[in-house]
Amino acid sequence: MPSDTDPISKRKLADEIQDRLIEVIRNGEIAPGDPLPSERELMKRFGVGRPAVREAMQTLHTMGLITISHGERTRVSELSADVVLRQIDTVARLLLSSSPENLELLKEARRFFELGMVRQAAELADEADIAELRQLVEGQRAQLDDARAFIQADIAFHMKLAGISQNPIFLAVSEAMLSWVFHYHSDLLHWSGQEEATLEEHGAIVDCIERKDPEGAAAALRTHLDRSRKLYQHYS
Repeated sequence: MPSDTDPISKRKLADEIQDRLIEVIRNGEIAPGDPLPSERELMKRFGVGRPAVREAMQTLHTMGLITISHGERTRVSELSADVVLRQIDTVARLLLSSSPENLELLKEARRFFELGMVRQAAELADEADIAELRQLVEGQRAQLDDARAFIQADIAFHMKLAGISQNPIFLAVSEAMLSWVFHYHSDLLHWSGQEEATLEEHGAIVDCIERKDPEGAAAALRTHLDRSRKLYQHYS
């Protein structure tokens, strides 16, 4: 329990302004895309000086809630799942680089997430989705001589699996996790001669999705992820 002599810290003016502006955005007083009041107007509204306003605005910009552009009015950002996740990208990469265990936890999370995604894809995919998945596999096959393009095609295939859900949060989370995983295995861009195995496994996943077989699709993806994980471990 705190004692009677514990000091009570006084909040900075910038923190108070930040909270009030967040509330203004939350209650819809200023809509996404709309300009914020000028610094002078905010100083008058809150009865504070310019430094406190600027500090609050910079914090909101860092959070991704507003966009500050030189020579233009500051505007409320259009928020979406991918915008939110991009805001934590740098911190996430630092977290992953701080410990090999964190990277392993990310791979485990990706595995859990993608197995759910592929089951849903098998339930929801239509003919157009199947055709796009097969085009992605063939497009990846065309990149056998370009390691980086092959990996980008690999990411596009897995992104499509998430995109079939038509849930923008699933898609944003999938993109973030794939980006983080592949960033830390850039030394394996050529998959150590395993490109054909990757293509075969992708094809098997699509076959199961086309048959509307969620468990078969999950089993095919599990085989794919398990082989990839063993490859990572062998070369790490």
